[in-house]
Order: sequence, then structure tokens, then C-alpha cells
Amino acid sequence: MLSFGLYNVHGRHDITEGGILGLTLLLRHWFGFSPAFTSPLLDGVCFLVGFRFLGKGFAKYSIFASLCYALFYRLWELTGPLLPDNLGGPVMVALIGALFVGAGVGLCVRAGAAAGGDDALALVLSKTLRAPISACYLVTDLSVLALSLTYIPLQRIIYSLITVTVSSLLIQFVQNAGKRKPAKSIDTEAVSCSLTDARQSNS
Repeated sequence: MLSFGLYNVHGRHDITEGGILGLTLLLRHWFGFSPAFTSPLLDGVCFLVGFRFLGKGFAKYSIFASLCYALFYRLWELTGPLLPDNLGGPVMVALIGALFVGAGVGLCVRAGAAAGGDDALALVLSKTLRAPISACYLVTDLSVLALSLTYIPLQRIIYSLITVTVSSLLIQFVQNAGKRKPAKSIDTEAVSCSLTDARQSNS
């Protein structure tokens, strides 16, 4: 979902994303580097930097997700565009792009992994600067969007801001949809010890 949206919507309509995703689109525009290659490279750097802040399972699944993204992005490059050129106005394009990103990343996060290196980078910044992780995500996204002004007009960056905002909300929705808060479990060992102490004191 993520690679399909980035190739067929974002890349063809000058709509960008923040973080690593937006950076790969920036590198593609200025240097012709395919996200199929730059995405796993940048993700790998972020995973290496933030490895000590991540569990082994998280890192393992995240690396697998990053490689799958690169593989499928390359597949879309070989097949060519699969969506029509006219998807509606720029606001509609921004919303459609946000749906692909939000659903794709949301499902990945829901499974306990990261869709890219943004999560590792945000964790490192949060630990280093002692700042809220939400603020770290915002800083990386806005930084990439600012760099994207070198090839995307200011008025079109507004639509990218729409995409970033809506996709972030959708990621959170997909991650938490249908989940129930776990009931408070009873510590049976503690209860057993308490009962034993009570019996001994009574005897």
C-alpha cells in the first residue's frame, strides 16, 4: 500500500511526505536515485543509529518491512503507473496519497514494526534531546518539507502538509482500531503469598 501510493500518487503529482519517505522523493527528483535503493539505505542508517534503543524483534521486522517496501516500489517502477493521471484536484490527490500512506504504515506499526527509519530516528532524537517523540517526528517532517521547497512550489507544499497531517491521524487510527484495553491482570503469586502470610499469622 505504501509503495503503491508513493509511486502512483505522490511521485506523479508533486505531493511529498516528511521523514525518510519525503527524503527519498527529494533525492529522486534532484539526483535520479530510485527510492527502491535509497529507502533501504537510509532506513538502514537510521536503524543502525537507533539500534540500542530498539528491541531485536522490532528491528528485525522493521528491516524486513523496509526491504519489502523497496522490492514493491521497484515492481511499480517496472509495471508503470496503474492509476489515471487525473485523480481530481490537488486536495483530493493529497487525501488519496494520505490514505495509502496511513493504511500502509498503520498496518506495519500495528504489527509491531516500523515502515521506515523515521521511528528509529525520532527515538534517537527524543532520547538525546529529552524531547517528546511527537515533537521529534514533527521536526523531521517539517525539515524534509522545507527542503522539498527546492523543487515543489510553496502553494503545493500546503497539500503535502495535508497529506502529512491526515496520514498521521490515519496511522494512529489503524494502529488502535478494534483494540481493547487489556484488563488488569491479577498477580496470582502475590495473592498466594498474601494468603500464606495471613494463614501463618492466624495460626
